[in-house]
Amino acid sequence: MEITLDLKKSLEENASIYFDKGKKSKRKVIGAMDTVADAKKRLVKLEKKKPEKKEIVAKRKQQWFEKFRWFYTSTGFLVVGGRDATSNEIVIKKHVDKDDLIFHTDMAGSPFFVLKTEGKEIDAETFSEVADATATFSKAWKLGISSQKVFYVTKEQVTKEANSGEYLTKGSFMIRGKTTYITNSVNVCIGLKDGVIMGGPCESVRAYDPDAIELKQGDNKVSDAAKKIAKKLDADLDEVIRAMPSGGFR
Repeated sequence: MEITLDLKKSLEENASIYFDKGKKSKRKVIGAMDTVADAKKRLVKLEKKKPEKKEIVAKRKQQWFEKFRWFYTSTGFLVVGGRDATSNEIVIKKHVDKDDLIFHTDMAGSPFFVLKTEGKEIDAETFSEVADATATFSKAWKLGISSQKVFYVTKEQVTKEANSGEYLTKGSFMIRGKTTYITNSVNVCIGLKDGVIMGGPCESVRAYDPDAIELKQGDNKVSDAAKKIAKKLDADLDEVIRAMPSGGFR
């Protein structure tokens, strides 16, 4: 460190000058340290005031069949059905493969259900469960009927070509050839499969969720029954409603 002395002043006067400069520098250092300390305090306060980052939960990607009525049989087969005339039309035209079987009832306005066989052999249990679903999600539930005349056909037997002089409305199809009828019963349970709400025949749903809730035909509104189910299953109300047949409940 270099020190410059003023030769016109005494040694004591020169020392006094540097002493004063030292005091001024010390005050500047202390002031700077106080400023840094204040800045740190303000920064801590700002950090505390920062809104907490909300954890972003990735929305589950829906499977294509969740746009329709759907369930898995207890034997592992996917079954897809229409919700209305438009979805009936889409299911039959776009989602029926060569070896699939199509289920329907004799009652007008009923949904078509498609059993996705993947070319595998189908047992009696599977036929029964799909027939139950076809009956349950028809007008039978709303009318309080316990069963329906349910049949199945192959893809080649279903056509949009109406008989001469007839007209087919949206969601309606002509059935050609032999139809095979299956005994059935109206029944439905709501449960969870891999964390997703699934509605279908009780035998099917309970294979994946032993605590599935069984519904009976009754006078309670859909919304009232759905709220109880959603609370019990800790599930989304709209998803529960979509899994239920049309009509009253108890």
